[in-house]
Amino acid sequence: MHISFLLHNAYGIGGTIRTTFNLAGQLAEHHDIEIVSVFRHRDAPALGAPAGVRLRHLVDLRRKSPSYDGDAPEHARPASVFPRGDSRHRQYSRLTDARIAAHLQSLEADVVVGTRPGLNIHISRQARRGPVRVAQEHLTLGSHPYRLRREIGHRYGLLDAVTTVTEADAEDYRTRLRLPGVRIEAIANSVPAPAGPPAACEEKWVVAAGRLHRVKRYDLLIGAFADVAAVRPDWRLRIYGGGDATGDEKEGLHRLIGHSASRSGCS
Repeated sequence: MHISFLLHNAYGIGGTIRTTFNLAGQLAEHHDIEIVSVFRHRDAPALGAPAGVRLRHLVDLRRKSPSYDGDAPEHARPASVFPRGDSRHRQYSRLTDARIAAHLQSLEADVVVGTRPGLNIHISRQARRGPVRVAQEHLTLGSHPYRLRREIGHRYGLLDAVTTVTEADAEDYRTRLRLPGVRIEAIANSVPAPAGPPAACEEKWVVAAGRLHRVKRYDLLIGAFADVAAVRPDWRLRIYGGGDATGDEKEGLHRLIGHSASRSGCS
């Protein structure tokens, strides 16, 4: 079976890239797998390409590359197909609209898998008849702005399946959007088998690591841990992260930690 993944940028660093690489690498043991990256901004993937998986791109943003597309006039014009409600909209253009459409119309795969709402909408509108069309959702339906949720509700009915990372979000799609004929399933993110044994819990630390951004909902984690600390005051929470968080967001987390600590009676 030939399965083709459509990914925003396979050459960057992020959870969607990692889980797509994990899944593609595993599937490649039994199927013909390719990852098509809309953008390419460096020579090699930062996370390392999965073994046995073909990797190609649609728009070249490497300035020293002879195929550099950043100066193309169409790249300066805003995208009309990629939805404005998707947070990556500013990176897309009439050039990406055209390249993605040409790719999807010529694709000879058995299954095409989109990995973010904007690309899923491209697939729903532009993929030729034949391949099974699957939309992966790596966030929650409720986290999307109204404008994007409206577009999802309008376009996802043209897909064959939607996968979410939790059963709760799958149920959200089933009940809030009502997509007749579209299979909606919860499939957890692909991760490799742990290299070491489970923690013995002797140190009494809970550790979270990731990009410091509101979409990661560290506010919920801090609030939930305050309830734990009220009963188990010898436990501690440690959060590691960086990335694109603003100073205001970091300060907000610090204030929440202080408030939660005083509420739970812990320092």
